[in-house]
Amino acid sequence: MDFAFDARTEELRGKLLAFMDEHVYPAEAVAEEQRAALADPWDTPPVVEELKAEARRRGLWNVFLPDAEYGAGLTNVQYAPLAEITGRSPQLAPTALNCAAPDTGNMEVLAQFGTEEQRKRWLHPLLAGEIRSAFAMTEPEVASSDATNIETRIERDGDDYVITGRKWYISGAMNPRCEIFIVMGKTDPEGADPRRQQSMVLVPRDTPGVGIRRAMRVYGYEDHYHGGHAEVVFDGVRVPAANIVGEEGSGFAIAQARLGPGRIHHCMRLIGMAERAIELMCRRAADRTAFGKPLAAQGVVQEWIADSRVAVEQLRLLVLKTAWLMDTVGNRGAHTEIQAIKIATPRTVADIIDKAVQLHGAGGVGQDFPLAELWAAARTLRLADGPDEVHQRSLARRELKRYR
Repeated sequence: MDFAFDARTEELRGKLLAFMDEHVYPAEAVAEEQRAALADPWDTPPVVEELKAEARRRGLWNVFLPDAEYGAGLTNVQYAPLAEITGRSPQLAPTALNCAAPDTGNMEVLAQFGTEEQRKRWLHPLLAGEIRSAFAMTEPEVASSDATNIETRIERDGDDYVITGRKWYISGAMNPRCEIFIVMGKTDPEGADPRRQQSMVLVPRDTPGVGIRRAMRVYGYEDHYHGGHAEVVFDGVRVPAANIVGEEGSGFAIAQARLGPGRIHHCMRLIGMAERAIELMCRRAADRTAFGKPLAAQGVVQEWIADSRVAVEQLRLLVLKTAWLMDTVGNRGAHTEIQAIKIATPRTVADIIDKAVQLHGAGGVGQDFPLAELWAAARTLRLADGPDEVHQRSLARRELKRYR
């Protein structure tokens, strides 16, 4: 990356690049060995805790939070190059910096919408990296890309709310350190405004009626480092009414506020994943010979590398523009660009990683290289935070509106 950022960003970039070279990349193989030896496969390998301690020592902790009271106080433009670097090792680096989803979005929700008591009870331990969290929205029985379909019920009963519903692909819920769920459901299912029917409540994991049924796989992977993606049942779960986030009927708006930064963070990290794929592609091309000449001399390989470089530079500029708009005119003002990067980045990065897989032959689909897992993550992000088609529909409507 040849962009010139402000002095603070450049300082953090230098620290982070050194941290990656000296600690994160060497820890990847160590983490795999340690995880295989854990009594609970969903627990955190010891080396990850070592990385977290080192990141804190280097001042690389909670850099995602723009609120200076709780985080580093960086703008989106300042955080963009840092998130990109962490994307080069998506299993370890974001967690090491306490900048991993879904905790990042949940911390932002609590910082922005939580009460003082909620922040004290849940936000502060999350900021300290002492616990993990989950965001429970997606459901197996409905198209959750349309939040008005959500069927989970949050019913008022005196001084309590009673939650009943079934969720799945709830990221982080398998981790034994996951202690709190932000659950989205309907408090007013018959309400006239479909965007005021939903609310969010805080549900401690150990509340009676919370059942972790199974870990859902993603292209065969269970994603142990991020706490998996669980199917969770809420069977008459009772929590105090004080556990509501914001107010009744604000769930849809809070979800949108949460997903805006989450989408750009994913895209920032995806660019880092693409950069690592290009690096692996170039190294492989230089080291391997086929049909009497290096792979690097094969025309098709040169095309893959050139096209990948062009695509990454285009994506980076679009993401930086989006970050700048979010900083200057807000998430609503950057709505079109947020949708554009969400459409373009996962699709393009998955294609770049696929080229790297092809170049690595059998090794590309195995566990000796990170490419297969990187591809699965990039492909999944065409669904996560809203499927491509939902964003394409909304963006097209916005474009067409100008001609009516």
